[in-house]
Amino acid sequence: MPSGHAPVLMDEVVGLLAPEPGGVYVDGTAGLGGHASAIAVLLGPSGRVVLNDLDPGNLSLASDAVRSVEGGPATVDSVYGAFDDLPARLSEMGVQADSVLLDLGFASVQVDDPERGLSFKNDGPLDMRLDPDGPVKAADLVGQLDERDLADVIYRFGEERASRRISRKIVEARAAEPILTTGRLAELVRSALPRSGSRPGSRRGPRIDPATRTFQALRIAVNDEIGRLERLLASIEVESRAVASGGGSWLAPGCRIAIISFHSLEDRPVKQAFRGLVDNGLAEALTRKPLVASDAERDDNPRARSAKLRGVMLLGTED
Repeated sequence: MPSGHAPVLMDEVVGLLAPEPGGVYVDGTAGLGGHASAIAVLLGPSGRVVLNDLDPGNLSLASDAVRSVEGGPATVDSVYGAFDDLPARLSEMGVQADSVLLDLGFASVQVDDPERGLSFKNDGPLDMRLDPDGPVKAADLVGQLDERDLADVIYRFGEERASRRISRKIVEARAAEPILTTGRLAELVRSALPRSGSRPGSRRGPRIDPATRTFQALRIAVNDEIGRLERLLASIEVESRAVASGGGSWLAPGCRIAIISFHSLEDRPVKQAFRGLVDNGLAEALTRKPLVASDAERDDNPRARSAKLRGVMLLGTED
C-alpha cells in the first residue's frame, strides 16, 4: 500500500459486507486494493476476488496487493473498465457476487499526481481523466464548451452558485490563450469570485478553496461519474428482480452491496435506489442511516470526513 493511502471506513465496510470463507467479493472501484485485501483474508483460499478499475495502474497495484495476502483467495480476477460495465462482464465470466463494494472516492496517488490534473494544489496539465485513454480531457471542456453549457456543467456537477460568472471569465480568458493547466484554471476561478482566498463550504464544514467546486464539476463531467453510477444502480435494480425470481446472473441471493459516496450528487441517487429496493421487497436495508467515519478516523484521514456508507442485502428466491 503506497505511503499516505488509507482506505476509508475499513471496519464499517468489512462489518457490513460480512464476508465468509469461500465467498465471492467484487470490488467495482479497486483503487489500491485496501478494502479488497482486508476482505480477502476473510474469504480464505476457497474464496474469489474480482477487482475492477478504470485506472490500469491502480488495477495492477490492487491485484498485486490482493494476491500477496497470506491465506487469501486462490482466484483473483482483474477487470479493466468502468464499473457500469461490470454487470455484463461478470455475467460473461459466470461470476455471481456474494458481496459488492463501490468506493466512489479516489486514491491519494491519483489526487497527488500533478500529471493527472485532479487537484489545483500542484500545477499540472488540465486532464482529470481517471482512464488515461479516455477521449475527453478537462482542457477540452474548458476550451470548447460555449459559455452557457460550461456554466451548466459547473452548476450541475459542482453546485456552484457563481457558475455563470466563472464561465464568463473562462471564456474571456481562453479568447486570448488556451487554458491548459490546473494552476491557470484555479487562478481564473478565484479571480471571478467577489473575494479571493477561501469561501464558506457547508455551514458546519471547513472553508474551501473557491476553485474546489469547479474542479469537482469538470472531473465529474470528464469521467461521466454520475451517469455511470446511475447506470450501475439501474442494473442492480434489474438484477435484484431477477434474483428475487430465481434468475439472477451476476448477483447471488443474499448478496450484500455497499457504496461509499463523498458528496450529495453521489449519495442522493444511492439513497433513492436502495430505498426503492427495500420498498419493493427486493432487499433488506443494512444501514438505516449512512455510516460515517469516527472522530479518530476523521482526525487521521481527512478524506474520510465526507464519506458516507450505505448498504443493502438482496433477498433470495421468492417462494
